[in-house]
Amino acid sequence: MKEFDVVVIGGGPGGLAAAYGLHAHGLRVAVVEKDLWGGTCPNRGCDPKKILMAAVETQGHSEALLNHGLTSVPQIDWQALMAAKRAYTKTIPGGTKGGLDAAGIATFHGDASFNGDGSLTVGEDRLNAANWIIATGQEPLLPEIKGQEWLRTSNEFLDLDQLPEDITLMGAGYVGVELAAIANAAGSRVHLIHHSDRPLRAFDGDLVKDLMDRLRAEGVDVQLDTEINAVSPADDQYSVTTTAGDTWTTGMVFATAGRTPVVAGLHLDRVNVVTTRHGVTVDGNLRTTNNHIFALGDVVDRPQPKLTPVAGFEGRYLSDTITTCDSPAIDYPVIPSVVYGKTQLAQVGVTTASAAQHPDDFRVNDLDLTHWYSYQRIQDPHARIKVIINKSTNHIVGAAVISSEAEQLINYLDFVIQNHMGPADIGQSIMAYPTLASDLTYFN
Repeated sequence: MKEFDVVVIGGGPGGLAAAYGLHAHGLRVAVVEKDLWGGTCPNRGCDPKKILMAAVETQGHSEALLNHGLTSVPQIDWQALMAAKRAYTKTIPGGTKGGLDAAGIATFHGDASFNGDGSLTVGEDRLNAANWIIATGQEPLLPEIKGQEWLRTSNEFLDLDQLPEDITLMGAGYVGVELAAIANAAGSRVHLIHHSDRPLRAFDGDLVKDLMDRLRAEGVDVQLDTEINAVSPADDQYSVTTTAGDTWTTGMVFATAGRTPVVAGLHLDRVNVVTTRHGVTVDGNLRTTNNHIFALGDVVDRPQPKLTPVAGFEGRYLSDTITTCDSPAIDYPVIPSVVYGKTQLAQVGVTTASAAQHPDDFRVNDLDLTHWYSYQRIQDPHARIKVIINKSTNHIVGAAVISSEAEQLINYLDFVIQNHMGPADIGQSIMAYPTLASDLTYFN
């Protein structure tokens, strides 16, 4: 039996943040990982996706400026782009493991399983600890349809040697919309299928409609309020059938409809940890139903967006909480969310839906930004923002944006909201001009 103060199950960003923080407090820490060191985000998630997206965004900017100073649009070289992605991702597992080793944090690789006495088995090793952190994240969910065995996931998409001429994506959430943008920009015919008429439900409905319209204008076959119920081989391709009775042949079918918590095999029931289909149940201190077991990141059943920065924030919180008596409950800051592509969709803070439910408290400024200088100069084909204002303070408390520059603008607004900056505070700042930041004075 190997003894530790804390064992972290999961070597992704959240688990690593906790492990390094606890180690800095002088605790004996071990990290267990069954797959790639570094977790989903840097290996087969947000980081490699954003590397591919860099070419997509550049192509989008060039398309907007065609005949406005540019005479051609660059084409995406899939093999070269994938080589750039792999040059990054190939260093992640070794670099992550090496960093833990250099810090003196113990590492174990293999499937983890709790035992009835509260210890943990990992391969041939048996570990014991005063406290545990579950940070195993999520994995792609495969829908139960006829021909499920022929489906692929985002993991395979982000490592394709060749991009098929035609692909089908099942689900228009974050993953589906972003993969659609990448494949379409790289020259593939894309079918994006969603089970309801309201994809990206967490975002503003008007802006989601605008985004779907943009995808259609770019050539994506967006089909809403229908589902794929069967996939079968058709020579070297696949035949797809929907509940509406439509059928077509496609090169690959990717399940992009959701993700599921990675808890199978942990035998959490043996240590009295309660889970739901959405993940591990925790209290305000991220403690599970077992007082000595905590959970963080995407594996947790909580309302906050399942994003890498959130997991990292929780990891830092737990590194302090576990070493401090009577810690306050976790207090999340405002959390920005972004759907990437040539046209980006982003939001932060109070949503437009919430503002509509409380008209006495909030007003919404719906602004067409297309002709504002910041967007006119780059010929942004569609730029719009909905700014939510607290009527009593006149402070910005939320925003929803669609634009090719939404990711940048939403971070500026995150800073404004988090620091409770009012119009006077913003007016006292001198920003570089002309930039997106210098536009902040006009949103109230």
